[in-house]
Parts: sequence; C-alpha cells; structure tokens
Amino acid sequence: MLLLLLLQVLASCLWLGRTEVVTSFQSCPQFFFQKKPPNDALKPNNPAWICQRYNNQYHYATLYNRDLRIPVYSAYLYQPGPGKRPGSIWMVEPQLIGSDYSNTMQTETDLINQSNVTLEQISNSQAISQDYTNLNGLNRGHLNPSGHQPNNISRNATFSLTNIIPQNAKLNGGAWNKYEQKIMTAKTKGCKTTYVVVGAVPGNNYIANRRVNIPSYIWSSACCDTGKNRKRTWAVIAENNKNAVKTLRLGQLENMLTQFYGKGQVSLFHSDCPRK
Repeated sequence: MLLLLLLQVLASCLWLGRTEVVTSFQSCPQFFFQKKPPNDALKPNNPAWICQRYNNQYHYATLYNRDLRIPVYSAYLYQPGPGKRPGSIWMVEPQLIGSDYSNTMQTETDLINQSNVTLEQISNSQAISQDYTNLNGLNRGHLNPSGHQPNNISRNATFSLTNIIPQNAKLNGGAWNKYEQKIMTAKTKGCKTTYVVVGAVPGNNYIANRRVNIPSYIWSSACCDTGKNRKRTWAVIAENNKNAVKTLRLGQLENMLTQFYGKGQVSLFHSDCPRK
C-alpha cells in the first residue's frame, strides 16, 4: 500500500513537471545584458516567453503576444557571419499549443504529422503561414534578422513565425534593411559583445481576418559591451507605413515606448547600459 502511494505521488509530480507554464527566460538568459530582460512594462495580457530552440540549441529569446499573434520583442546577440540567407522554410512553436508539446520549433507539416494536431490547434495562439498570404503592401518582416546570425543553423532559426510581423514592404526592403545591414555594422565597431532587443508596437489594423495585428511602429535597441568597462547604446524607430528610420538615444526610445504602452516606465536593458 505504501509503495502504491509513493508511485501515485511520483506520477503526480511528473505530470506537474510536464505541464509547468514557462513565465520567464530562465532557460536562455544569455541573450540579455547581465541576464536582465526588459521589465514588465511591455508585457501583453496574454504573453508567451519563448527561448527559441532549433537543432538542440537556443538561438534567441522572444516575448510573444498570443492574442495579437505578433512578437512584442526578440532579443539576440549581434554576431553576423558568412553565408547566404536561407530559403524561406517557415516554422511555428509547438509549445504555444500547450506545455505538453515540444519547445523546439517545427514546420507546420512536421508538427501536424508527428504530434497529431490540427492546423486550427496551431493557429489558436500563434500566426501560421496562411495568415501571410495575399498581403497588400506588406511582407514578412523579421525582428531578429537572419543576417545578424553567425551560421546557417542560427539563420534558419530566425524563420519562426513568432519572430515575424506584417511589415511595410518598402520599409522592410529599404530604410530598415539599410539599418540592419549597414548602420549596425558601423555602430558595432569596437564592440566585444552587442546585445540587441528589437520590437514592434501594436497598431489598429490587422491581416488575415483580424487574426494578426499590423504594428504601428518597429524599433530596435542595442547595448554594446566594449570589454573595457565601457558600454555604448543606441536605438532606432520607424513608423510601419513610411520608408524612414529615426535614430534615438536609448533613453528616448524607452520614454516613447512608455507613452505608447502606458504601463509604467519601460526599461529595455540593465542600468549599466547608458540612457544618454
């Protein structure tokens, strides 16, 4: 009888372990300077904290808005390496279906075939490829761009739909692309490690029958560790209906986001990263 009771307790513990809800980036703190993520002033009503896992490795971190089906922000290390942009093989996050599912991104087809789920189940709390068809003046915009990653595996990992927003096509291929590919290269000279947090402010419009929100603004911020007890920061923001990027100080961006979200003062990085 005692043995049976112990087995029941053990089974209960195992079941609870499988259904534990992840409410932090405890598995991937390395993507944040001093392991400190942005504060809760950006947290949506129905959030998901995702350590983006692919090929048995974490590549970046994303705070995801399940209701609007867009990322709030993605955080990563700026480590551009040689190689080409991979083909567009889009993936989803099984863990957003439920905590019993894998924490490794998969294609919709593989997830449906291997886990016996439906496309409707996948789509309940995240965007799917079908949402991004027949777009007018918009395309799939990466928050964490593949070109900022060191190798083919990490570049592939950026093709999760939890890292994607409906972005103005001219902005994505124009001023925003220039910032990602040229201005970031110039700004990171002398940096030993560059921590990046890039995000999107929700807007009033949607695609896919109001399933996926179209952000009103896209922003990016960085804290550069020079390795000499000195830190440098910078930030940019862009309206998602214009082909223009505005350069800001980190403190200016945080103040703007504070006004946009109205949930208290926004802090994107550890206090060691200068705001001016």
